[in-house]
Amino acid sequence: MSEAGSERIPRPSGGRAARLAQAYGTVRRTTEELAAPLTAEDQTVQSMPDASPTKWHRGHTTWFFETFLLMPELPGYHRRDPIYGYIFNSYYEAAGPRHPRPERGVLSRPGVEEVARYRRHVDEAMRDLLALPLTAETLDLVELGIHHEQQHQELLLMDIKHVLSKNPMRPAYREAHEHVGRDGQAGARKQAGGRQADDRQADDRQAGGRKVEWIEHPGGAVELGHGGRGFSFDNESPRHTVQLVPFAIADRPVTCGEWLEFVDDGGYRRPELWLSEGWATVQERRWEAPLYWEVDDDDVSASSLFTLEGQRPVDPTEPVVHVSYFEADAFARWAGARLPTESEWETAAQATGATGPEDAPFDLHPRAPAGAGYFGAVWQWTSSAYSPYPGFRPAAGAVGEYNGKFMVNQQVLRGSACVTPAGHARATYRNFFPASARWAFSGLRLARDL
Repeated sequence: MSEAGSERIPRPSGGRAARLAQAYGTVRRTTEELAAPLTAEDQTVQSMPDASPTKWHRGHTTWFFETFLLMPELPGYHRRDPIYGYIFNSYYEAAGPRHPRPERGVLSRPGVEEVARYRRHVDEAMRDLLALPLTAETLDLVELGIHHEQQHQELLLMDIKHVLSKNPMRPAYREAHEHVGRDGQAGARKQAGGRQADDRQADDRQAGGRKVEWIEHPGGAVELGHGGRGFSFDNESPRHTVQLVPFAIADRPVTCGEWLEFVDDGGYRRPELWLSEGWATVQERRWEAPLYWEVDDDDVSASSLFTLEGQRPVDPTEPVVHVSYFEADAFARWAGARLPTESEWETAAQATGATGPEDAPFDLHPRAPAGAGYFGAVWQWTSSAYSPYPGFRPAAGAVGEYNGKFMVNQQVLRGSACVTPAGHARATYRNFFPASARWAFSGLRLARDL
């Protein structure tokens, strides 16, 4: 959590409470706007054990505020329904038993409308809570809950994409010209860049994508981790020193055009390119291309892919997305390079001074890369295992289960994706998934030794 949590003496909340109340309202509206294009049937489907139904995301984020804030902090608060504590608990063992994750899709009830009533019930109580004098520790939990719901906004889009991809009708989640703003308002996507940008993109397509430039770094001792003002998750701290050897990193993510070359060169049929477990996964799951691709065997360049905006041809200039760590590692070996460590990635991103968009709308698919491309297109796999920083200590109580308990058998991704909420695109943010996961908006950039 972002500020000192040791102060337990109630005091007037003042400006921070007002800012959090406004942020709370914005985030809750945005979640509902993201769910708005979906039918009740859409919101109930669970297409695989790792994905959750849309209505479950809406209920779980509500349960978080109810469990960790309203029940202990708001006098006289009554739960909407005690069974929701069982249905919408995700993995917080200290908070009590929970419904099995793979079976969330069998719950036809509570229905979509009842989940909406649950959200309104909690929202009204949260308004009452935020009007009271609150401790800094309580305000920290409010802020954590807001960022937690933003994480589930991205998960909601990831999961519904997987759901819709299983439908032979290939339904679009939303039309290509529409967007959801990070302020919870829908509207038309703004076309930025004008004629000059269009001309540059046309040139890139004709050339098969902009050539990679390598940014060199001399290595040495660097400071990493979150140490400044503003919110951060506990796994981004403490700030610490790392010794780097000289390296170079690509100035943009790998593109679909480059991945088409990998596919055409038999990349998915060459065991020498793959880690042992990765090759076993390729064979077992019969991977031939990134998730959501349909490869044209006669002409690989004519392949198509499924997006939240429907099915369309592969654009060779876009960043490749929906690849696993195993695939990213194999591609890097094929390209005569490697994946960066998370320390190298963070150091390079910090050096550019780049940050993620704070007010741009959710985009439903990564567009052609621009500039350094560290943020806002695809999450980028690193070669680093997800483990605690030196001196890391999880928070006390159930919220301490937020990140620390997952620090094994996961790989770190850095940056942010087109579906990442504002404020979550920062150089110190540590995303993590198992090496075989592909349904996240994950891509890669290359690195090499000097």
